[in-house]
Amino acid sequence: MVFSSNIFLFGFLPLFLGLYFLLPFRRRSALILVASYIFYGWWDYRFVALMFASTLLDYHCGRSIEASDDACVRKRWLRVSVVANLSVLGFFKYYDFFALNLAASAAAFGLELPLPLLDMVLPIGISFYTLQSMGYSIDIYRGHARPAGNFLDFAAFVAFFPQLVAGPILRHTDLAPQFRQRTHSFDSFSAGAARFMTGFAKKVLLADALLPLSELMFAQSAPSFCDAWIGNFAASARIYIDFAAYSDIAIGLGMMLGFRIPENFRFPYLARSMSELWQRWHISLTGWLIDYLYIPLGGSRRGVGRTVANIVFTFLICGLWHGASWTFVIWGGLHGALLCGERWLRARGVRDRLPEMLKPLRTLFIWIVIGVFFRAPDLEIATGFYRGMIGLHGFALSDALAWQVTGLQLTTLCAAYLMIFVEPFWRSHLRPRLVGSAWLPAGAAFAVFLLAVVRLAARGYEPFLYYQF
Repeated sequence: MVFSSNIFLFGFLPLFLGLYFLLPFRRRSALILVASYIFYGWWDYRFVALMFASTLLDYHCGRSIEASDDACVRKRWLRVSVVANLSVLGFFKYYDFFALNLAASAAAFGLELPLPLLDMVLPIGISFYTLQSMGYSIDIYRGHARPAGNFLDFAAFVAFFPQLVAGPILRHTDLAPQFRQRTHSFDSFSAGAARFMTGFAKKVLLADALLPLSELMFAQSAPSFCDAWIGNFAASARIYIDFAAYSDIAIGLGMMLGFRIPENFRFPYLARSMSELWQRWHISLTGWLIDYLYIPLGGSRRGVGRTVANIVFTFLICGLWHGASWTFVIWGGLHGALLCGERWLRARGVRDRLPEMLKPLRTLFIWIVIGVFFRAPDLEIATGFYRGMIGLHGFALSDALAWQVTGLQLTTLCAAYLMIFVEPFWRSHLRPRLVGSAWLPAGAAFAVFLLAVVRLAARGYEPFLYYQF
């Protein structure tokens, strides 16, 4: 089920909220769990069993780790959790990728390696809930968390539908106390509803409207200069708004239910460096990789060479987490190399003399250029795009595309970037100064929400981009 769909908006959500506030508090975790499984199983009910099995395993591993004083036994149960979760994730997401590359490597040496390709359907959200569930076992092993009080609350935590399929990746310590006790109020519900409606409008009116323009440009193998840059700007705006919209919806739904979900997205296109961008973009994933991968590898404690290797390896894994393709691996490796470069310059006291107002534009330019690997379906398209970006395929908009690019699409693209750079100023300076309460922002959110509903009825919905990861 998709948040920006009629069945969720007019069926699932009203029914769930009605039951949620009618039931006593002690029954609400059970309702959240059942509703989350229905939400997830609406797409393919078979994968509910996979998520339930992962949940049951990690719940048992967590309790077994806590119950034992034997270091070897504790480590054995931790390994069970980590190996099981990574095996499930690796099988569904990466089997075909590695099978193809192993066969190609063998063929380069004149050998045949007839590995079958399974062409499996990737369970939505598996990259999120496996990390979330596995992180629970690791935190208990480290002594950073206590086991869940009961299986019902833990299962509801893993399956929590507001953030189930696209994050943020939550720690058990984030939500465990809130399952036991949380406050419901009209102010919290209305603020959450306003944020939900704002995110819904961003998704439907801007992100979905930019998708045809982005796909049109990235379908070209030899785009012109204008084709490539319009496609890049459209794709970069679309992924930003799509992800920001999901974050708003998840946090808004959580507030409506009395939960405080951590922020996962803090205006990354205003970052003044690539290091700062990764502190603002997909915050929960960055934090997870630092805590459970980068630091265990040694972090920055074992010399310059090891630090560089740890950063690059972490970002290679980050790229691979986003997709089973060499384009994602290269994208992650380039970001790792850039972060190493920034660290090297800071360590030598090199000052960044670029004016402060231009630093975000530089960061955005670098993000867009590297992002070709994120958006291109294969290396051939990526190479063609880079050639187009420097004018090797001509400069004017291609004749084959000129008649398909509309003025409305270009206006939407301009509006998207206007929102990207104006929204932070609105949130931090204008909205707090509004006199008389939150009625004006709430009214504005409701107005754009109604407009988005009309658009949804006319054109249908598109899944969130991060569903594919």
